[in-house]
Amino acid sequence: MSSPKTAARVAGVLYIIATVAIVASGPFVGATDSPEFLTEAATEEKEVMLGTLLQLAWVLSVMFIPVVLYPVLRPHGQAGALGFFSLRFTEALFSLMYVVIQLTMLNSSKEFVEGAGDLSAFEASGTLLLEARDWAFAMGAGLAFNLSALLLNSLLYRSKLVPRWLSVWGFLGAALWMIVWFPQIYDVELGIVEAAFLPIALQEMVFAVYLIVRGFDSTAPEAISSAPARDV
Repeated sequence: MSSPKTAARVAGVLYIIATVAIVASGPFVGATDSPEFLTEAATEEKEVMLGTLLQLAWVLSVMFIPVVLYPVLRPHGQAGALGFFSLRFTEALFSLMYVVIQLTMLNSSKEFVEGAGDLSAFEASGTLLLEARDWAFAMGAGLAFNLSALLLNSLLYRSKLVPRWLSVWGFLGAALWMIVWFPQIYDVELGIVEAAFLPIALQEMVFAVYLIVRGFDSTAPEAISSAPARDV
């Protein structure tokens, strides 16, 4: 990026694309969310493919967000900036796995409907694919996303690159989402998952608009290096 202002605007647009794309994909890929996807996905092939394209836009946006933000964040804490970069890139990779598995599920559904292969083998592999896709989403959009949001907003709070109320909102929203989401790994449903996601989802949209309209605070002090000064 040629300047922090340009980086802020690009990051803001990427945040919006990522959120809109993943939300918009939901109605199109519903057939692959059902345990009966082997019989349902093939009948909605066009819808699933459209939803998958939207999810690819989501994956690419998530992948480039840390690339754009890293040069801006690094002067305010290299370890934190690198951690954020690593976590969001990990999220993107798991999300890409999620999309690839979803395409495999669609292909398996088409073969199942056409009657190619053994029924019991399809059912066994179908169960594994569904579990693998859910785990890829949990590790990427769940765990890696939560940790990256906590780290990013902690770094933003210390650096004052954006108003502190915005970074506090993001940190608390990510913490709430983590508390409610994490038990699902152990099949513990708290029943308020969707509601708990709203604060961090809304904060990211406000954050995105703020970056586009106002950008980062150019007066925010850079982190003081702990390395000893060398004698000239």
